[in-house]
Amino acid sequence: MANASLNTRDILKPFFQRASEAEDRLSRLEVALASKKDAQNEGLLKTIGELQTKLECVHAELASEQEKARKLAVENAKLQYRILHLVQAVRHSDSKLENMTSGSEAKAQTIKKLEDLRL
Repeated sequence: MANASLNTRDILKPFFQRASEAEDRLSRLEVALASKKDAQNEGLLKTIGELQTKLECVHAELASEQEKARKLAVENAKLQYRILHLVQAVRHSDSKLENMTSGSEAKAQTIKKLEDLRL
């Protein structure tokens, strides 16, 4: 029986050796994979940081542009108000001018009629 157990150990010895080598390779692969993941994580964290910085810059620029748009809208409203009043003033002065012109024509006609009556 001792012979059978020795024989079994001899038979299993290459399997144990291969299993041990496989475990060593597996350990090396796990270490390599962990270091690769760490490198990827660092790269991803760096990319995320860069994107966050760009996003903050874009938000600041957006706020600035919105403020400019608000100021321009206020200025536009003021200018529209001024245009409205200028147009009203021009219409009023045109109306006065027209009344003066038509009034002078009426005066001229009246004078002509009066002169015709004196004859």
